[in-house]
Amino acid sequence: MGGRRNFGSLMRSICTCGDFQRGTSGHKKGFGSMSPRGVKLQIQDRHVVIDNGIFQVTLSNPAGIVTGISYNGIDNLLEVLNDESNRGYWDVVWNSLDGGKTGVFEVISGTKFEVIKETEEQVEVSFSRPWEPSLQGKLVPLNIDKRFIVLRGSSGFYSYAIYEHLGLPEWPAFSLGETRIAFKLRKEKFHYMAVADNRRRFMPLPDDRLPGRGQPLAYPEAVLLVNPKELELKGEVDDKYQYSCENKDLRVHGWISMESPPVGFWQITPSDEFRSGGPLKQNLSSHVGPTCLAMFLSGHYAGDDLSPKIGQGEAWKKVFGPVFIYLNSVVGGESGDDALTLWEDAKTQMMVEVQSWPYTFPASEDFPSSDQRGYVSGRLLVLDRYMSNDYMSANGAYVGLAPPGDVGSWQRECKDYQFWTRADENGYFSINAIRTGDYNLYAWVPGFIGDYRNDVAVTITQGCYIDLGDLVYEPPRDGPTLWEIGIPDRSAAEFYTPDPDPKYINRLFINHPDRFRQYGLWERYAELYPNEDLVYTVGVSDYRKDWFFAQVTKRKNDNTFQGTTWQIKFKLDNVDQTGTYKLRVAIASATLGELQVRVNDPNTNRPLFSSGLFGRDNAVARHGIHGLYWLFNVDIPNAVLMKGENNTIYMTQARGQTPWQNLMYDYIRFEGPSTDVPKAAI
Repeated sequence: MGGRRNFGSLMRSICTCGDFQRGTSGHKKGFGSMSPRGVKLQIQDRHVVIDNGIFQVTLSNPAGIVTGISYNGIDNLLEVLNDESNRGYWDVVWNSLDGGKTGVFEVISGTKFEVIKETEEQVEVSFSRPWEPSLQGKLVPLNIDKRFIVLRGSSGFYSYAIYEHLGLPEWPAFSLGETRIAFKLRKEKFHYMAVADNRRRFMPLPDDRLPGRGQPLAYPEAVLLVNPKELELKGEVDDKYQYSCENKDLRVHGWISMESPPVGFWQITPSDEFRSGGPLKQNLSSHVGPTCLAMFLSGHYAGDDLSPKIGQGEAWKKVFGPVFIYLNSVVGGESGDDALTLWEDAKTQMMVEVQSWPYTFPASEDFPSSDQRGYVSGRLLVLDRYMSNDYMSANGAYVGLAPPGDVGSWQRECKDYQFWTRADENGYFSINAIRTGDYNLYAWVPGFIGDYRNDVAVTITQGCYIDLGDLVYEPPRDGPTLWEIGIPDRSAAEFYTPDPDPKYINRLFINHPDRFRQYGLWERYAELYPNEDLVYTVGVSDYRKDWFFAQVTKRKNDNTFQGTTWQIKFKLDNVDQTGTYKLRVAIASATLGELQVRVNDPNTNRPLFSSGLFGRDNAVARHGIHGLYWLFNVDIPNAVLMKGENNTIYMTQARGQTPWQNLMYDYIRFEGPSTDVPKAAI
């Protein structure tokens, strides 16, 4: 256990989530006895070895599984106790859409090896696997070409893949539930994991999750550590979903071996263009194994909406990646503090990769270079005449190009490419390196509800520069705000998140901004509201303290579950008898829930509004604070309202078959009837 020396003291310092000072010992440029030289390719009967003098990567031939990574005097960074097929691999989870197999997990194994490029500056190799009708039901119906690239002087390698479904009638329909690259590192070496500045720590060992050392909780991913090898971890909950990240933040993550010399293994994703669901889509990163993932497609925090469905005979092709596997070390480093500089260095390298996108070196014609792409710029303004007489800058707006679709369709789009940026404080934006094709421009603005879509399609051609000028988003609005709850930012993070049960805790998230990542928080609702459900009084209650982060079910005495009804009490000085009021409910996440709205009578058989059953995000169980975004606009007739303080809106989550049916609210606004206000002018 040499790599876990001083575990207790380091654990205490790391869990404070503070920044560490960069050490004085060098890294990146010093690699012991190794030195950069020309890239060498060695082809063996069962393996392919690529060596650039800094590291050596070994791949099975012709399967294209990464079986070994030799670096800095370590013969293999990957788990040597695993079979060669279970060390570094591309995989898919797929479903037949013609009544055949579903939930099929498949490691992509090539059947043909080919050298694409071989010079002293670069080696690119291909491991491809064609599909034919005789393989129906056995393999995912895709031609798959996996590529690996090693460059001179580079402390790591790149990988990307081309998936293709031919437009021929004999090619069957299927859906792709997940695809990724997975690396399994040596468990006796890699114990420290980092996915963000405030989410990095020594991790449990995989053995700590096994029976006798770990106790499974409500679902298999969550395990209570009852007898871990490191006693400091006793009583903690380990769950891979606690380390999920939004795409926009999922740029670099990985592991550090604290042994002398310290070594880092990092997965860097320089672009989101090939990942589905937009910038807020959440994906797994690294977790106990030690496992390091490059996620491209998944239904996590979204459900089947984020599984691309390819029809029979539908032509489809997509390039996933390249991503970069980066290796670094501390020359002469002995202490844990020196080793932690590897995380700082990995973040620096991530910025280098991001600034180098799109890469110039991939040899496939399916990966367009910078001069084959286009550029779009413009300015987004917001017009809400009940907030300002002037146009407002869309400060910090998320602006993106995605395939043509309905308003907000980008968050469910998962077949093609998307390109996102953030507007500056004045609403100006620019989107670079866009693949050719037809797009809509979409946006949403923190602080405002709803989605923007520019109805005019944007056609990107090679080398084009398109200035869209001033664009105006008019958020949904009928009348003045009478009251509101929360912040319109597509997240429930501003609401009350309780302390975890002391029996189920992850010490990393104590006094942490992501306190919602603790296990079992859904069970705290019934403890806070054992008899009556939540009641919120406008003007008295504080949503930061009095609005629970998720509307969950309650367990009854017979161990079944029931839905819950929350009340919003408010006062009306007068009721306008000539107009209609509006309740706007923005949902941050839903899991097999149903929202029903009643006003001033909780016992009406028919609610004023029902969403019907919706949502498969599972964000509560997966320790997320949002999933997919929904906006419901409910007309409230003036006849059901009363002058005075006796108005109550009843918000019912009506489904209660399981503990995992719930809603998360983003923002609620009650508007009065429309009034005349001046129009703004640019």
